[in-house]
Amino acid sequence: MSGFVEKPEPLQVPGLTHLHTGKVRDLYETEAGELVMVASDRMSAYDWVLPTEIPDKGRVLTQLSLWWFERLVDLVPNHVISTDLPAGAPADWAGRTLVCKALEMVPVECVARGYLTGSGLAEYEQSRTVCGLALPEGLVDGSELPAPIFTPATKAAVGDHDENVPYQEVVHQVGAENAALLRQKTLAVYGRARDIARERGIILADTKFEFGFEGEQLIIADEVLTPDSSRFWPADQWQPGRAQPSYDKQYVRDWLTSPASGWDRRSEQPPPALPQEVVDATRAKYVEAYERLTGTSWS
Repeated sequence: MSGFVEKPEPLQVPGLTHLHTGKVRDLYETEAGELVMVASDRMSAYDWVLPTEIPDKGRVLTQLSLWWFERLVDLVPNHVISTDLPAGAPADWAGRTLVCKALEMVPVECVARGYLTGSGLAEYEQSRTVCGLALPEGLVDGSELPAPIFTPATKAAVGDHDENVPYQEVVHQVGAENAALLRQKTLAVYGRARDIARERGIILADTKFEFGFEGEQLIIADEVLTPDSSRFWPADQWQPGRAQPSYDKQYVRDWLTSPASGWDRRSEQPPPALPQEVVDATRAKYVEAYERLTGTSWS
């Protein structure tokens, strides 16, 4: 069993219809049919949405996504219509809200990997493949791949785990032409972002994107290249053969699986609340990622 430890009640806002409460985002619809995405400060780990929030996390995700969208627009358009707050929205939504186009969403997570770690490493150790793609012998945790690879995954509901799937499954889901387009756009966006991050002393190990269609046009949606959707590593500390320090929720994962938490992730018991020092350190990681990538101070 997994999911929300404490599922929040959605806010009722005049003129908006609540559609969905996700791990991090709440989704509403305007009377004109536009979508309103609100990034909360919720934190998820090991398929649980934790009972403790990370202050400013939703704003960091939103503002960093907007920064990236500007740098990717020549490669693929995005779903953002406006960052203005809808009338009647609470003040806390400021900086964490996007008014977006309603798209026909692609039913797969589009993942690009330039380095071997995580679920990709687990598969490689078993079969020397990732999503069915053969890789050379001798790679270890943190190894740079010979070239970036497209490794799609299923989209999981809250409480379920995304599962890597072979490329042929994407073809089955969306057709050969759209599958090829998704792969091409995913790798193009990853390549652009990898180079930008590298200039700032950060390795973009892997990342996942969500795409949708507006008619025949492919649109990138949701969030992009944030610490929630990507693995960012400090380049000056990169050392293949071990787990890498990172700008993401790894600090939370490490605490949850440590004796200090008293939690067994294999049990059906929900995880405990995070101590203040873990909250503060995690917030600092998200803010540092924003500041290093954008070159601007978080305020």
